[in-house]
Amino acid sequence: MDRLKGKVAIVTGAASGIGKATVELFRSEGATVVGTDASEGADVQSDAGSEDAVRDLVDRVVTQHGGLDIFFANAGISGGFATIAEQTEADWAEILRVNLIGPFLAIKYAGPVIARRGGGSIICTASVAGLRSGAGGAAYSASKAGVINLVQNAAQQLSGSGVRVNAICPGLIETGMTRPLYELARATGREERLGELNPLQRGGEPVEIARAALYLASDEASYVSGTALVVDGGLSSSHPTASRFDLRML
Repeated sequence: MDRLKGKVAIVTGAASGIGKATVELFRSEGATVVGTDASEGADVQSDAGSEDAVRDLVDRVVTQHGGLDIFFANAGISGGFATIAEQTEADWAEILRVNLIGPFLAIKYAGPVIARRGGGSIICTASVAGLRSGAGGAAYSASKAGVINLVQNAAQQLSGSGVRVNAICPGLIETGMTRPLYELARATGREERLGELNPLQRGGEPVEIARAALYLASDEASYVSGTALVVDGGLSSSHPTASRFDLRML
């Protein structure tokens, strides 16, 4: 199929997981894709949370490929499940730098370039953790809530440009970020419990998020902007139970 034929795309966090699956799927649909990651394993090694790096990346892609149509700001870090009392200012600063400032920079530098091509798509990876508590650590969840609000603001500020800005909110997906959780479940014989809290009773695969990104990148989503597409097996259709506060945490 050629749903992205002739399009030029950047995908961050492309060395593994969702990013890698998206690079492969976009290419299979006819796009020219530059995959980037802070670690080795992508086409380009680049820091998604660095202004200089993102600006240079966009400039390089435009120079080499004549323009840009799609930017998937997918790179992110989890920060673990430490409590608020256990986390430091430095923990929060780094998580927000990658997870929230990264998408901001993607929008800032890719938006005008995509607009000059007549429009296109910017996609940011948020999370169900950004919708409510219970699906990630506090800093990670706050960063992803920020991404959801960011795409709403960006969609409005890019009104009339033809640039659509949306977020994807994955649930539990087997990626490099969640690998320790999956490995622990397998080592303890509890793999079948992964995803047990969602109606589909399983974790998701990276390609299932890549397919959502393909939809948002393609002309099939031509009337979709400023929204957060949830892909979580139904997890966020309910609310988690509250845990009891314990003074020993402090």
